[in-house]
Amino acid sequence: MASAPKPLTGTKVFLMLVAFFGLVIGVNVTMMKLAIATLPGTDVDSPYAAGLTYDREISAAHDQAARKWKVNAYIERRNDGGAVVQVEARDAGGQPIAGLKFGGRLERPTDKRSDLAVELTEAGIGLYRGNAASVAPGQWDLVIEGEARGTRVFLSRNRVILN
Repeated sequence: MASAPKPLTGTKVFLMLVAFFGLVIGVNVTMMKLAIATLPGTDVDSPYAAGLTYDREISAAHDQAARKWKVNAYIERRNDGGAVVQVEARDAGGQPIAGLKFGGRLERPTDKRSDLAVELTEAGIGLYRGNAASVAPGQWDLVIEGEARGTRVFLSRNRVILN
């Protein structure tokens, strides 16, 4: 003879509700902690300040376009995991531009914590070279900035894929 099923009491229903909501809250807390731990942060600390500099950036871009410089950048990933960056700068007449101070950055499009600075030195007239150590394969933004007498005169941002 089979025994009668146990009745569903208020205590059992209460314990089932507590277990269900406890599981949901536990999963939400875990997901929040994981999301906060992997958040790279904001791109801009102050959007208002970034907006104020927008007109200066537009003016600098117009000045750069008026110079009609031809600046070519090359990047190659070495077998040891590093990368070589080379910049060749020529004026509107095709003559090499010497005496500039170029700097570069390799920026990850998705995670600013992985960005790498590349110091470029003048290796010849109008030719600037630099090395970056431990560059992971994948997509990067190659940012090249050129200065003359403390003023930025060139800015370029290009997406590159390094294997």
